Amino acid sequence: MNKIFVLVIFFSFSLVLHKTHSVDVEVKNSLIIFLAKLSNGVQPGLSWGWIPSSDPCKEHWQNVACDSLNTTVTKLFLNGQNLVGTLDSALLCNTKPLAASLTTLALDDNNIAGQISDEIGHCNQLTQFTVSYNRLSGTLPESLAALENLKTLDVSNNQLTGLIPNFDFSKFDKFNVSNNKLQGPIPNTNGFVQSNSFLGNSELCGDPLANKCPSSSVTADEKSNNSKGVSKNQVIIYIGYAILASVFVALVIFKICTKNKKEDKMVDAVNKVSAVDESMSKISAASSEFKGGLSKSNYSVTFSADDESHSTNMVSSSLVVLKSPVVNGLKFEDLLKAPAELLGRGKYGSLYKVIFEDGMVLVVKRIKDWAISGSDFKQRMERLYQAKHQSVLPALAFYFSKQEKLLVYEYQQNGSLFRLIHGSHRGQAFDWNSRLSVAARIAEALAFMHEELRTEGIAHGNLKSSNILLNKKMEPCISEYGLMEIHDQENQTPRKASKAGSTSSAFKGDVYGFGVILLELLTGKLVQHNGVDLTVWVHSVVREEWTAEVFDRTLMSECASEERMVNLLQVAIKCVNRSAEARPSMNQVALMINTIVEEEERSTVFDPQSSMSLI
Repeated sequence: MNKIFVLVIFFSFSLVLHKTHSVDVEVKNSLIIFLAKLSNGVQPGLSWGWIPSSDPCKEHWQNVACDSLNTTVTKLFLNGQNLVGTLDSALLCNTKPLAASLTTLALDDNNIAGQISDEIGHCNQLTQFTVSYNRLSGTLPESLAALENLKTLDVSNNQLTGLIPNFDFSKFDKFNVSNNKLQGPIPNTNGFVQSNSFLGNSELCGDPLANKCPSSSVTADEKSNNSKGVSKNQVIIYIGYAILASVFVALVIFKICTKNKKEDKMVDAVNKVSAVDESMSKISAASSEFKGGLSKSNYSVTFSADDESHSTNMVSSSLVVLKSPVVNGLKFEDLLKAPAELLGRGKYGSLYKVIFEDGMVLVVKRIKDWAISGSDFKQRMERLYQAKHQSVLPALAFYFSKQEKLLVYEYQQNGSLFRLIHGSHRGQAFDWNSRLSVAARIAEALAFMHEELRTEGIAHGNLKSSNILLNKKMEPCISEYGLMEIHDQENQTPRKASKAGSTSSAFKGDVYGFGVILLELLTGKLVQHNGVDLTVWVHSVVREEWTAEVFDRTLMSECASEERMVNLLQVAIKCVNRSAEARPSMNQVALMINTIVEEEERSTVFDPQSSMSLI
């Protein structure tokens, strides 16, 4: 805290000295202090070029984007930077020049504490505000709902409490408040936002969630209106209540005066209506359970069968359980009834975590619009199950229909390689040897699968770091192998999976995807960041002979062998060659990486410094 105090005093003093200077000085000082608070005084800004004597736009501060004239700061991309300090949105949004120009504030995947202050509303040009996967607390300020230009709001996976403000949901391209501690009724979304945006808030209620609100619940807007005192409308309502009460008393007197026979008929009629209502309720509940998977969870996501006329037995027979003791006896209705939490939604489908009463946890991959026949899909899944490798996660069961396909997997609680590389595994060491080992394991597994499935032409088709999961021992497992239409991953152009000519290019698409993963391991950088493609950036740096600038600073700080990192970089560059034909096969890639691993092992044995440490 002392470091932050000194930084704040220094830059505040600097601001006073330069108050007659240009607006840029005020903006620079605000940005530097903002980052100092976010980083708890560690000052990562110094290595990013964030210094008072430079210009954020003209000298291209890292993680900062400006307008086309390079005169105003428009975007801050501070996601995945291991920031562990406090959010001070008031500091940014009370700086008028910055508040008038800032359109994007991205702080996802850090470890930031603090609250979102009311002053966020002063940043009235904000179109994107994302702070997911942090430790933010407090409530969502009403001023957020007043930001007319806001198109993306993602505050998922924090510790936010209180009511959800009355947003105009029709304007959002993305809205996500899931996995917090929010409470009360959800404001009317008018169908513009789906239930997955609100999951993981056990005290939220109302549409689009299955958890209905008690009659006493009120939204934030209603609560505000109720606090303003008794209105004329309320007086009229009270008078209406009095009239209704009088009518009710008259009806009671009338009923008492009627004949017993008529009373009996009325009671009988009421009983019949009640019986019909009860029967209809049971039918409705059964239909909902079949179609949507009625759940005890307040934040469950459910699957749907295609035809409501199908019987439960008919649907159950569509679930094919492969030979696995993990899910022995699993039926389709078990999936329908179990609570399911949405883990993510991508271009090709959605991923759900399903928790069963006996404690078993599975993951269900839901794929839509895959033009493959039922018989071909079944044959494909069975073939994939036969091609076993310890570093490839097999499907345990699958369901198929014309509209959608479901794949069942064992849940991997340690997350993905993407999160390990880009900072979501708090405090998890990921040194050079670990990264090299991960690369070798993935290469070996991918080479094995390519060799096993070459005749069928089944490649992975969507290989990326988020599809590499980590098992209990933190070892990598390739997930979702063979579930996608074959793509050349460089340009994402779909290809038909054939058994002849395009087979080679299909596998070479996987090689490209693996090369990108290698670049992520070596650089620690995102594949797409600030509009810059990682492969393009690496090529430009290597071309300028600044190869050392490519590598992740944490690797350089641990004194990892630059020679072997360069060797692995050369493998990666071969893999991401723009010409698919020029890329090596995965067998060749695995051999090259194993050679680097052997060199690393020999150097560890004969390293004099390593020997000294043992004395």
